[in-house]
Amino acid sequence: MITNLTVKSFNRTTLLAVAPFLGIMLWLLISDIVVSLSKAAFPAAIAEQAPLDSAKVEEASAGLDIANLIAAETRQSIQKQLKLYNQTNAEMAKISSMAASNAMKPLLIYDRNITGKLGKPASTIESDKLRAQLFYKQAENFKYYALKVQLKSDRAMTMTLGKDSIGSSETTLAAVKRHKAVAGVNAGGFADGGGKRYPLSTTIVDGEYTGGFEATYADLFFVGLNDNNELIGGKFNSRQQLDAKKPKFGASFVPVLLRNGAPTKIPTKWQTSPKRAPRTVVANYKDDQLLFLVVDGYNESGSSGATLGELQLLLQRFGAVDGYNLDGGGSSSLVFNGRVINNPSDGQLRKLPTHFLFFK
Repeated sequence: MITNLTVKSFNRTTLLAVAPFLGIMLWLLISDIVVSLSKAAFPAAIAEQAPLDSAKVEEASAGLDIANLIAAETRQSIQKQLKLYNQTNAEMAKISSMAASNAMKPLLIYDRNITGKLGKPASTIESDKLRAQLFYKQAENFKYYALKVQLKSDRAMTMTLGKDSIGSSETTLAAVKRHKAVAGVNAGGFADGGGKRYPLSTTIVDGEYTGGFEATYADLFFVGLNDNNELIGGKFNSRQQLDAKKPKFGASFVPVLLRNGAPTKIPTKWQTSPKRAPRTVVANYKDDQLLFLVVDGYNESGSSGATLGELQLLLQRFGAVDGYNLDGGGSSSLVFNGRVINNPSDGQLRKLPTHFLFFK
């Protein structure tokens, strides 16, 4: 009995719960409901394109023809301008070459003039580093040799120590062979002591002072080359004076022979001690070429060779600017192309502490 009441109650409750939904469904079935969307929910329709007017087509075609014509004319103009540009460049290059050639003419003329004063070279060594010309000369009282050198590179010339060591010595020929040089000339004076041979006074090798700086005394001078391959020389009372010249290498001896093309006064001592002797001198030209003169003599007693006054006259005659007397007597040495050119007064080359060397 209790169970039946419970089922009836349940059915009644369920009917009451679903009654609203059943009512809504019946209402939807009976009603005429239309659902519509706004225009914004749909994409706009593409209107059919109207055909172009033939007149406009012809006008556009004519515009294209004109544009093509303008482009062709522009291309031709650019080609003409490019051709003119190339021609101008070629002409400018030609003018530049002519200007460089003309600029060299005075130097070539000058070189021809100074070479002409020396005569015809007996031998020439030329490379991208240097040009070295050897001349055999004869004066009234002596035979001598001239070596004119044009340095084209900072590696064309150097000064070396005998066996590359202070106190050591070797002949110029030995130094030339050891360093594979093409020519060599003796350099500064020397002093012997303790069985060794030392360079005289201030000496510079590879930009370094080999024994420190020594102020000028007893008419000594320093002569060498600077970083620009220019001959520098003279008397220096302080290291600062010499350093200002930027010396690359150089040696010392006596006396100065020429200054700015004019002969200097030779100290009395050096005019007579000895009067004549085998000699070696170095000088420069206005274009920085170098001139070495090496004089033959059969002894050092003063009876053979050249006087310093005679060498001054020769340097002036050859057009030199500054001139310096290097070590002479049995020290005079000239090696060219692997052989000894002068006739050493000792009968053989003397071993020396410094040598000027030239490289091909």
